[in-house]
Amino acid sequence: MNYHHAFHAGNFADVIKHIVLARIITYLQDKPGAFRVIDTHAGAGLYDLDSDEARRGGEWLTGIARLMQARLSNESAALAKPYLDIVRAFNPKGELKAYPGSPLIARGLLRPQDRLVACEIEPKARKALIAVLRRDEQARVVDLDGWVALPAFVPPKERRGLVLIDPPFEAKDEFERLGEAFSTAFAKWPTGIYLIWYPAKNRRATDTLAQTVARLAAAAKPPGNCLRLEFSVAPQLDGGALASTGLLIVNPPYTLQGELKTILPELEMPLGQGGAARFRLETPRP
Repeated sequence: MNYHHAFHAGNFADVIKHIVLARIITYLQDKPGAFRVIDTHAGAGLYDLDSDEARRGGEWLTGIARLMQARLSNESAALAKPYLDIVRAFNPKGELKAYPGSPLIARGLLRPQDRLVACEIEPKARKALIAVLRRDEQARVVDLDGWVALPAFVPPKERRGLVLIDPPFEAKDEFERLGEAFSTAFAKWPTGIYLIWYPAKNRRATDTLAQTVARLAAAAKPPGNCLRLEFSVAPQLDGGALASTGLLIVNPPYTLQGELKTILPELEMPLGQGGAARFRLETPRP
């Protein structure tokens, strides 16, 4: 899978991932102690929806554009609000022209005492990320491969926070590397929250990853929890465009599962392609 994010910014996978990201950080805000967000594969930070790449696929039109127009219940609208407020802040005239990536979603939810570490090794994306976070004392852009950064930056000195692992899945062994890197990092910081994104194209690969992560979480002392979410907007065809996105959340906030059970059913119609979307939310078996 070759995943250049400029082509896919604001698509259904971003919507699901960033809603979950925002809910986790909102939960971390509930305690006064500082926390840190570590984004291992941060990308460019801000994406121009008028660019050739974004126009070519137009994936944001069936993602964030549909969510912005969806009629949600009061409860679900409140859950989506922290995320959507940030998207709207980058589109002050009300017309969707830009989409903030994970580091800017996270940055928009930091309090003065919190910090962000954003790792990006691709030169063009790193330059763009530095430009959007320039002179930001709370955010640090690191020229370091995410797989190296993952064990290097945990545990953070705050001892509270979130690690977002969102690799591009350009290499054939990315699932194996992801499992190994998580294992190393989790051994160093078993009490942290980890949010792991993956494309749900290969059932064997995704099930193996989920089992690996769940086994490591269960073996920790004290044992950690794991939540698995997959959201499919259409049947996943061999060789076709991504239609199913996956997330593994290790040590999820105790509020998260209930929040997702509230909002996900209301996303099935607006995000579905050729019919309603569907989702699975479960605790994976080790």
